[in-house]
Amino acid sequence: MSDTLRLVMAQLDMRVGDVPGNARRVIEAANHAREGLQADLIVFPELSLTGYPPEDLLHRGDFIHQVGEAIARVRDSVNGITVVVGFPHQEGGRLYNSAAVFQDGAVFGVYHKHHLANVSVFDDKRYFESGDAPLTFEVHGTRLGISICEDIWHPGPYGWAAAEGAQAVININASPFHAGKARDREEVIRARQHEARLPVVYVNLVGGQDEVVYDGASCVYDADGGLAVRAPAFEEGLHLVEFRREEDGRLVPVPGPVAAEQDDDALVYRALVRGTRDYVDKNGFPGVVLGLSGGIDSAMAAAVAVDALGAERVHAVMLASRYTSEESLEDAAECARLLGIDYRSLSIEGAFREFLTELEPAFEGRPPDTTEENIQSRSRGLMLMALSNKLGHMVLSTGNKSEYAVGYATLYGDMCGGFAPLKDVYKTSIYRLARLRNGSGRVIPERILTKAPTAELRPDQKDEDSLPPYPVLDGILERYIDGDCAIDSVVEAGYEAAVVRRVVGLLHRNEYKRRQSAPGVKVTRKAFGRERRYPITSGYKPWTG
Repeated sequence: MSDTLRLVMAQLDMRVGDVPGNARRVIEAANHAREGLQADLIVFPELSLTGYPPEDLLHRGDFIHQVGEAIARVRDSVNGITVVVGFPHQEGGRLYNSAAVFQDGAVFGVYHKHHLANVSVFDDKRYFESGDAPLTFEVHGTRLGISICEDIWHPGPYGWAAAEGAQAVININASPFHAGKARDREEVIRARQHEARLPVVYVNLVGGQDEVVYDGASCVYDADGGLAVRAPAFEEGLHLVEFRREEDGRLVPVPGPVAAEQDDDALVYRALVRGTRDYVDKNGFPGVVLGLSGGIDSAMAAAVAVDALGAERVHAVMLASRYTSEESLEDAAECARLLGIDYRSLSIEGAFREFLTELEPAFEGRPPDTTEENIQSRSRGLMLMALSNKLGHMVLSTGNKSEYAVGYATLYGDMCGGFAPLKDVYKTSIYRLARLRNGSGRVIPERILTKAPTAELRPDQKDEDSLPPYPVLDGILERYIDGDCAIDSVVEAGYEAAVVRRVVGLLHRNEYKRRQSAPGVKVTRKAFGRERRYPITSGYKPWTG
């Protein structure tokens, strides 16, 4: 029996679907932990071998067969160190979200996730059966328990582990980020630690996968609820934790590196960068192209893209029309200069004019309206997609959550693109994030931060001509969308009833647009898309009378 235990938290970005590649990473990390860090045990995140979430790949027999081959390869390739790895386990015709423990070429045991997450972005019950038994195992005389992700959010599995004699409990995770998630996690970790009176090792996935992004932030809490170790957020790494055994038999984590806490805005910005980088890189795009209008949204999207990919992979285009102001031309050019990105200016005037000429007979006798505005936006979309097709760069859509919520965006126009970095960021938050980004080196001109938002699709247009002021709009949307508040509750919070009804009406009428929008990084508690799912065709009215 050893007086110490050296454990490595493998905070890694595992690629969904790449089972052979993920197995190689597990083997390489385990061998490095043994040889380079002299570790006794290495722990990988939830569903490490498949990446998370594998979704309906889990319905494919050939995919599950690949997982079986990968498990055998890990088992046979790693010796001298105990390995805990997450994988989907098929047994008796049932599929489980499981963790296997390997020791010197043998499978010591397999734990099946007990609490299946089936809210928010999670669909565990679509694929998995629930486990009903604890698993503990020994490493150099130390008995450890296992749990998986959602298990830590509920009483039960930690009591099981304690009853089985565990001296600490390991929790493997694929826990996605949203603002405020770190505080939520800390509360539940402390609750489970209090329940079992044992140290908790929390190992989380890192990296972007379609809409979700995992922040890592793996950590260790001692039996008294004290934070002993915390890994940096949004960064891959192998993080060594040493435990010592006290004379009374208690297992105590030795205090180690604790990554500094960051506020929500700083974490949101890092999430946008990580999510954008991984979407572009994992899908094999050489770079991105976006329309740079001289407004806050496109400037912010460009800044995120540069921080994610490097300036040399970001290409910006000013797509000027008859309504584009001189200020916007200057601000877009200055923003591109500050970011150091490739920039060109093209005119949509010829295309716009040709469309109007061709449509004139069909429009005869009808006054100009949003139709002409949308033709401009769609002309821009056409040109961006042409550049994407010809040069191979993916188009970034630059819209924000406020606009997507109320339909202040044009289908097949400014909504076109392969990815929308700011899709889950409210307009008021974008201004805060822009000032935060400028604090580490000015990349967004001050005039962009102070001028009134405008789409510039008609003379002297301002967003507030069509929408409530953004602080009002976002306050209503945050309560109704993220907080699931009823209209009466939103009104009671101080918002005018007629304005609330109008905003909520716009929200529900524009579900069809959002269903056709590009994916974007989830950073709030209720993102559009896979998390907030409403019918397009619906008679629902959220008010009475």
